[in-house]
Amino acid sequence: MRSRLPQPCHANCAGFAPPRIVAPYVRGLSRVTGGWTKAGPGGAVPVLVPGTAPAARGMAAEGVRWHNREGTQRTTGSQDAMSTITVVIPSHNDAVMLAACLDAVSRQTRAPDEVLVVDNASTDATADVCRAAGVRRIYEPRVGVSSATFRGFDEARGEWLARLDADSVPPPHWLERLEADLLEAGEDTAVTGPGQFYGSNRLIRWIAEHLYIGGYRWSMTLLMGHPPIFGSNFGLHRSMWNRLRTRVHRDNPRVHDDLDLCYQVRPGMQVRWDPDLRVAVSARPFNTWRGLGRRVAMAYDTFKVEFREEPPLRRRRERAALRTRNRTDAAGRG
Repeated sequence: MRSRLPQPCHANCAGFAPPRIVAPYVRGLSRVTGGWTKAGPGGAVPVLVPGTAPAARGMAAEGVRWHNREGTQRTTGSQDAMSTITVVIPSHNDAVMLAACLDAVSRQTRAPDEVLVVDNASTDATADVCRAAGVRRIYEPRVGVSSATFRGFDEARGEWLARLDADSVPPPHWLERLEADLLEAGEDTAVTGPGQFYGSNRLIRWIAEHLYIGGYRWSMTLLMGHPPIFGSNFGLHRSMWNRLRTRVHRDNPRVHDDLDLCYQVRPGMQVRWDPDLRVAVSARPFNTWRGLGRRVAMAYDTFKVEFREEPPLRRRRERAALRTRNRTDAAGRG
């Protein structure tokens, strides 16, 4: 019987006020958060250190301090948590969005035990943002989302690994729900969910959400026999990562980290898709044909690498053979 999970991430988000540095990008974000509302007494107030404009030099002034609803400083970690969780956030020259992401992470109902930003050879104020927010930062000189993400998983100290992008804005119950999903699914199952897009116009957001994410989920499930991982919003156990870490292609900047990771999922492992585990994600990549084409080209390059090493039909046969053996063993025990 399915255990009772925290409420969907797009519900009960009253008081979830946007940090002012991301204000130009939040059109469409209310669908995830339940609506931006003016923070009142007891509400969640993002505390930003006063300073210069976010695009200007000296971004440390726009960093986020960690406060709880009562306004007192908050520490990472939860004494009552059943496990430890590291939130890993790769970031390449995305300091403005990263500050907003860290602000949202700081207001989770289940505080992370560690927040780890992988500074992927950034030349902007990423380091200053991390310092002001009080989160751990490591530097990854190899440019590429795969090298940054997988370095973060290697360096994380938590038992469970949660993943966001720098432009992700998780609603307050996101980590609480992810933890409940992961504990219920077990150590051999990654848990992921969709993104709801903010920024751009309504048509582009609809295309990104329904055609891009919807098409990605449908086609990859058909190809792999399990749901895909959405890189802006997922988690897995450290033991699962340890079994996959030598299989992924961390040195190829043309490889999608999420597509690579889920293709490496071995027989006996699974991916669970929770439609209510949602985060807001920027629609920036879909604003131009060039941006969309780049993502499609990377998917093509990723599949070239994967199919050369493990043809998809062979992969499906191995998973089917394991299911057959498990059913036979279960019938024999019965």
